[in-house]
Amino acid sequence: MGPTGTPDATQRYLSIATGIVQAIAGTQHEAIEQAARICAESIINDGLVFLWGGGHSRMSVEEMFPRIGSFPGFFPLVELALTFYTNVTGSDGLEQTFFIERQEGYADAILSNYEFAPQDAMICFSSTGINGVVIDMALRAKAAGLPVIAVTSVQHADATPTRHTSGKKLKEIADIVIDNCTPPGDAVIDIPGLKYKVAPTSTIGATAVVNALKARTAEIMIERGVEPIVLTSPHFADRPEEATAQLQRVYREHNRRKHILLGRKLK
Repeated sequence: MGPTGTPDATQRYLSIATGIVQAIAGTQHEAIEQAARICAESIINDGLVFLWGGGHSRMSVEEMFPRIGSFPGFFPLVELALTFYTNVTGSDGLEQTFFIERQEGYADAILSNYEFAPQDAMICFSSTGINGVVIDMALRAKAAGLPVIAVTSVQHADATPTRHTSGKKLKEIADIVIDNCTPPGDAVIDIPGLKYKVAPTSTIGATAVVNALKARTAEIMIERGVEPIVLTSPHFADRPEEATAQLQRVYREHNRRKHILLGRKLK
């Protein structure tokens, strides 16, 4: 507790974070179910579920795959120019990242390396859902006939104007919108004497969505008679050989799907 007997910042943040996860559980089940059915169908049919996220949303991409408890079929699209900015200033700094993520046309350069197929799908992670790259990514996938899934903050999108010349926001383009249930501005904790709020919540919300979606996708695949090749933890001392063998199975399956993608591009 704080010095006045009120909840301190730790307690307040954890209470808000718990409430966000509960809000997702209470309101987003149907959207996650629809998205999981799309993902399972794509993976079963040798498609790829492309994953896009820039800025801190790249963490959602990595949480989906490759992460312990994940499986091939989800295909990360991550650009260092939009994610490697921990230098903060100077080379690969935040100024450059903030500039690039707003630029229309950059997604076209990224996607020129890939070829979509009818059995593919696209998941776009963006808590704001208003910047040029993510909106272009969704528009291009949609134009190619892919179902587009957005994981975003509906409240934040509703509170801010789009930066895209189409006048659209990510949530208005996507076929399925999964709300990460976080507030505008992301940070949630007011501290007396501090002008700006601290402690963001969108990563917690998005990660909860990612793992619920991943789990339900695996469950649907099993129901359909297809076993996902799960990346399990290599840190079990009692069965290192099995963990190593399973890791190799994951590598082989991911590489098999990458070669399918490469084959499309070479046709």
